[in-house]
Amino acid sequence: MHLLIPAAGMGRRMGSSRNKLLLTLRSKPLLTWTILAAKATRSIHWIGIIAQPSDEEYIKEILSGLPATTEVEIIYGGATRQESVYNGLQALPATAERVLIHDGARCLATPELFDRCADAITKCQGLIAAVTVKDTIKIVDENRLIKSTPDRRQLWAAQTPQAFDVRLLKQCHEVGLSQGWEVTDDAALFERCGLPVKIVEGEETNLKITTPVDLEVAEFILAQRYKV
Repeated sequence: MHLLIPAAGMGRRMGSSRNKLLLTLRSKPLLTWTILAAKATRSIHWIGIIAQPSDEEYIKEILSGLPATTEVEIIYGGATRQESVYNGLQALPATAERVLIHDGARCLATPELFDRCADAITKCQGLIAAVTVKDTIKIVDENRLIKSTPDRRQLWAAQTPQAFDVRLLKQCHEVGLSQGWEVTDDAALFERCGLPVKIVEGEETNLKITTPVDLEVAEFILAQRYKV
């Protein structure tokens, strides 16, 4: 299985002037935790890290300290996540039939989650990891007045990994590029092209590191996970 890790963003909401994936969590960069989980799977044999050129040397330094058990390539990203994933898809080996795409900021995803998604994509065209929504969700207007309350039994919070048939996802990106679509994840491109996307059970601990508070929560989760 091939894995793309979009890691070309910045840490503005984190209050950082550098790529937040280079910030440390329990003495390791966030990106390191993601790579270690991917390397510990039974299914992933190729990893593409999509990054800005300015971060290339930092990422090479991270990789030099990790076991060379899985082939890893650095791919230059674009101005948006959508552009970065497009670049990543073009850089996949010609033999790639299916691909996992995982946000590097979700550095607590387990090897088991990666493998679960890798297994499931062999039986469908597209999927996302997701968890059920526990809170009551309100839809509001521009004045923050509530318009409706959707049934939360039908609501799932999207996570990554997401996984797709490579040929179909490339086609969706080309359509999105020609139509000027702007989306926040690849599943949205699949949906807009009328293709089915399946839900695979995610992990409650698979949070996205966005703010300093998220770092504190992640620190607690890792302490519980490794009992140190």
